[in-house]
Amino acid sequence: MSFQVIVFYSFAAWVIFSALMVITSKNSVKAALFLVLTFASASAIWLLLEAEFLALSLIVVYVGAVMVLLLFVVMMMDIDYAALRQGFVKNVPLAVIMSLGFFGLLYFFITNGEFGTERFATPAPKDADYSNIKELGRVLYTEYFIAFEIAAVILLVAIISAIALTFRGRKHRKAQIISKQLAANKKNRLKIVSMEAVVEEQEASEENSVDEKSQSNDSDKADSKGEEK
Repeated sequence: MSFQVIVFYSFAAWVIFSALMVITSKNSVKAALFLVLTFASASAIWLLLEAEFLALSLIVVYVGAVMVLLLFVVMMMDIDYAALRQGFVKNVPLAVIMSLGFFGLLYFFITNGEFGTERFATPAPKDADYSNIKELGRVLYTEYFIAFEIAAVILLVAIISAIALTFRGRKHRKAQIISKQLAANKKNRLKIVSMEAVVEEQEASEENSVDEKSQSNDSDKADSKGEEK
């Protein structure tokens, strides 16, 4: 048994184990972490098949973006696990039947020869300077160019539709109107108004009381000086 076969079976075992832990783990955070392990093991198998672009995209897209987002959502949301487990027992027979049917179809396709080495020969090993990304780009933009562009348009329409469905309009939101800001000038931004000084009655009475006090103080000082003389 070669080293490559040992590595393949090792990562395949990790894929099967982590996938089973995803669906059997009671903690959603642990299930998400096991899903990350599943993706990492699958990307290692892609590397063994010399599909570097698929392996890197599996790590970057699913592990680096989708799984991090899923972890944040699971950790921030208050999920009622008791409500999710309700009705689990009554759905077990249907799940077992569907699982057996799925594995039966999988076994049929594997043993039928449609996906065997007789129909699809084992790819020959490539040289060290072989670029999987370059070959994939060449195939996408030559043989599958129309299908690739149609898929891109469909994804763009899906993004625009999702934004249009979730957008509820501007309600009680403050926003800048750029056209009004550009049309502003000094005449309508600043206005100088001349106003006459108005003294309130309270201020006038306080000023009068202050004047009376000062006058009384002056008269007292004058009387004291006259007495001293």
